[in-house]
Amino acid sequence: MNPNTSAATTASTRLETDLLGPLEVPAEAYYGVHTVRAVDNFPISGRTVGDIPALIQAYALVKKAAAGANRELGALRPELAEPIEAACDRLIGETSDLAAQFPVDLFQGGAGTSVNMNVNEVIANLALESLGEAKGRYDLIDPNDHVNMSQSTNDTYPTALRLALLMSLDGLADALRRLQASFARKGEEFADIPTMGRTQLQDAVPMRLGQEFTAFAVLIEEELKHLASEAALLVEVNLGATAIGTGVTAPPGYAERAVARLAAATGRPFVISQDLVEATSDCGAYVSLHGALKRSAVKLSKIANDLRLLSSGPRTALREINLPERQAGSSIMPAKVNPVIPEVVNQIAFKVIGNDLVVTLAAEAGQLQLNAMEPVIAQSCFESIQLLRAGCETLGLKCIDGITANPEVTRAYVRDSIGLVTFLAPVLGHRLCDEIGQEAEASGRSIRQVVEDRGLLDQATLDRLLPPCG
Repeated sequence: MNPNTSAATTASTRLETDLLGPLEVPAEAYYGVHTVRAVDNFPISGRTVGDIPALIQAYALVKKAAAGANRELGALRPELAEPIEAACDRLIGETSDLAAQFPVDLFQGGAGTSVNMNVNEVIANLALESLGEAKGRYDLIDPNDHVNMSQSTNDTYPTALRLALLMSLDGLADALRRLQASFARKGEEFADIPTMGRTQLQDAVPMRLGQEFTAFAVLIEEELKHLASEAALLVEVNLGATAIGTGVTAPPGYAERAVARLAAATGRPFVISQDLVEATSDCGAYVSLHGALKRSAVKLSKIANDLRLLSSGPRTALREINLPERQAGSSIMPAKVNPVIPEVVNQIAFKVIGNDLVVTLAAEAGQLQLNAMEPVIAQSCFESIQLLRAGCETLGLKCIDGITANPEVTRAYVRDSIGLVTFLAPVLGHRLCDEIGQEAEASGRSIRQVVEDRGLLDQATLDRLLPPCG
């Protein structure tokens, strides 16, 4: 019998032992004593590792790559490596069914050790089950000696985190592309509708309403490129670094084999970091990545602000566009409908911007050969990606796709705008156009009327210089 286990103390529990002594574990749980202690130590957020399927799958892929590399090098016997690799495959394929086996809170001390041990225990017990052995028979397959062979939390956690972030970013990119397409379609739909452009919330010069939405589409395209550029930093991993980057306990050639296996299994171009000591403590890639997430949040929030302004009213503000009506707007004011979808996008942006500060502070808090704050970096990055993805999908489906225009309103704005005088400046000069604009504003007449009344230009010339609605 393994000294770390003993017979079940009751029908519903089994007894496992770690550095701190014996502890009861639910008999049917695939996790073990380390996980139970972590659950007891960190009742923090209510959000667990099981809530992040990508992290579980990524960790299983890392563990499988490690087991395969150890088997190739003769460090792990095939009769142990094979059930461990099969357990990893099961974990990858049945993540949703096994999510409850990862109850550790995302907020935790220990630099991610609780997550690593949770994964090690689950894989060990899945492997034992496949052999027909009882859970907890670590004398046969041990979470540390076998599943964690040639590894440390300090290289597996950041490697799995980087892979999981890449997987999550794929979903965000898809949502951004769909949102971009929604804006592009509205750009085409509104291509012939004139409206006024505005700078500093004041009339500027005319444009097409479609140009506003096409600009939103291009903005999203730029964010996709920027996110892809920053995500490329994540393919450099420190797998094989073990504790601090020296590779202690790992056989020669292990790091190269493990990373090559991970790259082959995922189809992603993972490479070993140039200096494993530097890589084990550095969190710069997360700072850069989340900076790109923050930038996308800022841009989305700006779009949401514009949509709220353009749809404001319905009778006392701009009312250039109509947003789809989603819910009653007030418990006291009848007939009121609010721009609730852009409002929630604004709030998502605020949260992502706040998370960026968390990531920055956590990355700065590293000391010497390790940064123990990676769990909060992980939580912040996953939350930001999930919020942005949901925000993009909601904005596109529940708002952008259903927007309609009020062309009679936008044409009137162009016709009556003081901004039309800008078109006359090359002919009449800036100073005279200042006077024309001031007179039009003071009298309530249009720019065309003032110029005609003063006999400055004939009608044919005005037709040529001013836009069609002017």
